This record gives sequence, structure tokens and C-alpha cells, in this order.
Amino acid sequence: MALKIVYPVCCGMDVHKSFVIACIAATDNKGVTSYKKRRFSTFTGDLRLLAQWLSDNNCADVCMESTGKYWIPVYNILEPTCNVVLAHPKYVKAIRGKKTDQRDAKWIADIFKHDLVAGSFIPSADIRQLRDLMRYRVKLTSFMTGEKNRLQNCLTVSNIKLDDVFSSVFGKSAAAITDQLILHPDGNFDVAPFIDGRCKAPPDKVQAAVDGVICPGQVSKLGVIRSHMDALSSCRNNLESVIFAIAEPFRPQTELLMTVPGIQLISAVAIISEIGVDMSVFPTSKHLCSWAGLVPQNNESAGKKKTTRINRAGAYIKPLLVQCALAVCMSDKHPEIKSRYLALKKRRGHKKAIIAICRMLLTAIYSILKKSEAYNPELYRKETANNVPANRVLSVEQAIAFIQRQGYLVAVSDDGELAS
Repeated sequence: MALKIVYPVCCGMDVHKSFVIACIAATDNKGVTSYKKRRFSTFTGDLRLLAQWLSDNNCADVCMESTGKYWIPVYNILEPTCNVVLAHPKYVKAIRGKKTDQRDAKWIADIFKHDLVAGSFIPSADIRQLRDLMRYRVKLTSFMTGEKNRLQNCLTVSNIKLDDVFSSVFGKSAAAITDQLILHPDGNFDVAPFIDGRCKAPPDKVQAAVDGVICPGQVSKLGVIRSHMDALSSCRNNLESVIFAIAEPFRPQTELLMTVPGIQLISAVAIISEIGVDMSVFPTSKHLCSWAGLVPQNNESAGKKKTTRINRAGAYIKPLLVQCALAVCMSDKHPEIKSRYLALKKRRGHKKAIIAICRMLLTAIYSILKKSEAYNPELYRKETANNVPANRVLSVEQAIAFIQRQGYLVAVSDDGELAS
């Protein structure tokens, strides 16, 4: 049975850093396909010529391989006039040993005209701009974490044990003492005036923790680290002001996402920057979870199932959801989520349970954005209640576990009976 031609006139592109190979495949009524190939540079003027060449040949459907960031300049020029499908390299890679740039472009056009290429999710221009800024904020946060680790190493090699007496070396009291250590590397100063009144550590123990000697090289390094941390903090604050200004049109969606457990303002903006606000691009919540890398793989051969690990997709949204899930599971405010986590943790372990909670949160986010409704914990309780047969007999332990899964807090007396 012949494959159906979905795009009679389409173009396949092999995109490189400095040039683009474009191949237009035009199929007539008899099923005969003719090809036109042309090479363009990636300068903006030549890309405009590419768009005009496509228009002259009545080609409005384009498929290109996503190679690094090289596809973005091409996409920016073709987006207003063409339907651009961005494909993952593993879906359009030609046979090894028979690859040239011209053959690659022709192969992409051939498989695209039959609609055999799965396109990548590309959000709108405003969401892409927000995504770029949010990802830059992640990098700044990573730089800040690296500098904090280096500062801690400086204190450790200098026999300064502030991390043993303070819960955070970067709190108010510890930061003030670190500033004094830069001025007095030998530690001969009274720490009591720099300890906040709410600090639980006794002054004599803090004084013993700073009993060390910081060499001149480490003192200079500490000064550079502190100044870099201040600069990074200022840059991140300025960046966040720009982010919130760009995210202002999405305030209704942001407020809806903030009703989800564990999601605050900056987390809601980050989620919108990754998945957008239009959920029609994902047919179901399962497609969204698969795109975010939160579902097990299908890898079966000869009746044997191989690895079912999650893949490396969702490099930015997955760690964010993990942080939100960890915050929710440590709190008793949302028992419908915590009880599910504890039940999964008992059977599958902590890591798989957290990933399951991440998928649970992302599924809720999908429904919230699609229906424009706030988070409703009662829906989870009703779903659990409907899954229990009416004639099932439960033991006391099973009944307690079932009630806890409904989101209720159960008080148990010392003799093991339910408290009144």
C-alpha cells in the first residue's frame, strides 16, 4: 500500500552554522516528484532570499533538523510565511555511509511529504523570549551556588568551622562574621556583636569555630568570591524585574498555577516559560508528561522488556518540578499528595515516588491551564473513593490507610484504636 502524500509541495532543509541546503519536493497528480535544490548562507539577507524562493515555488511547508541553536535564525525568518516543522535529528537521520548535505535535505523532504516526521514543540515568540530569560536565571543561580561552594571550601581549608554552628554559612550572622574574618584573618575578634538575637548557637561555640588562621591568598580569594556573589545577586534581581515585566500578560495563568501545591510565583513563571499557556498543542496530559521526560520508556524486544528509565528530556522543567514535589511531600498541608508519595515510596523507593509526584503535579497543571480552573484537591479524593469496591472488607490498618489517602488526618491512640 502506497504512502499517502500529505504535503504535495514541501521543503526539506539541512541546517548548518554557515549555510543551509534546501530541497523543494513537488509532487504532481500522477505521483511523480520533482526536486529543486539550492544553497543559502545563514546571513539574514540570504535567509530572506530563501523565504522568497520558497514563496516563488508555492512552498509553505518546511521541515528542518534541529541542530544546536543553528535552526533559530532560519526559524525566525520563515515563521511568518511558512509552516515550519522542527524535527529531532534521530527522526530524520539518513543511513550512515550515504550521507551528503544534498542527500540529507532530499531525504528530509521525502519523509516529510508523507507526514512521517514528528515535529518538536516550539512555543510562540513571547514564550520563547520568556524561556530564554528564565533559563539564563537558572544559569545565574548555578553560578551563585558554585561561588558558595568555593567560599565554604576557603573556610574549611583555613580551619574555620562556621558550618558546624550555623545552619547556613550565608545567613545574617554567619555572613557578618565572614566579613570580619576577611578584616581579621587570625580570628582575634569578638563574635558576640555580630550574632543575631534569634541565633540558637551560643557565642562561646561560635568563638571556638572561628579559631583558625586564613592565609593572605585565601583572604584575597574570599574577597573576590564575596564581590562576585554580590554582583551575581544584583544581576539576578535585575533579570527578574525584566522577567516579571514580560510575564505580565500571563498573570491570570500564573495565578492559577500558584494554586497548585508547592508552586510559587517564580516557579509558575518558569513553568509557563517552558510549556506555554496553550495546551492544545499537547493532545493529552500524557503527551505533555512524555515531553517533560516524566514517563518510563517503551523498550521491548522479543517479548522481553528492557530498561524503562525516564529519558533526559525536560532538562529545565523536570528539576523544577522535583523541587516543588519535594516541598509538597515534606508538608502536611496537602495530604492527598503526601499520602500518595508515602505509599509509592514504600513500594518503589524515594526517587521513583518523587518522579510520580512530579507527573501528578504536571497533569494537574495541564488540566488547570486547559480548563482555566484552580487546583481542587477534592478531585483526587473522589477518584480514590470511586476505585474501591463497595463490598470490600478492610482491616483496621487498611481502613486507616484508605482514610489517609482521602486527605484526612487520622488520630490513633496508644492502644492502636481510632481516637474519637
